Amino acid sequence: MTFPGAGLDLVAVRGISARGFHGVFEHERREGQTFVVDVGLAVDTRAAALADDLALTVDYGAVAQRVVAVVEGEPVDLVETLAQRVADAVLAVDGVAAVEVTVHKPEAPVGVPFQDVVVTIVRHR
Repeated sequence: MTFPGAGLDLVAVRGISARGFHGVFEHERREGQTFVVDVGLAVDTRAAALADDLALTVDYGAVAQRVVAVVEGEPVDLVETLAQRVADAVLAVDGVAAVEVTVHKPEAPVGVPFQDVVVTIVRHR
């Protein structure tokens, strides 16, 4: 992740898993599948570290809950759209200057053996 300036740190939550009904095929919308999301947050953690106070930083548990709500929410066709919605939800959190979102779709209907389908985006406030 490229951070937008000095004084920002990385707070990451990896492997957030939720069931969603996203995809272009009818069976994906009907049956759903597991999506796994990684988020990296550009945050200034200095004040929180000095005071040892959660109120002065980003609550990564609350961020993870936002991610799950998006994945479990309104279906979309594209993984790219899902990643953008996750980014929008995370950037709405006070203190997040930028976010890197990686959406994994390991059960994608690719038609050949594969390990994972991954889309990664970076968005700045």
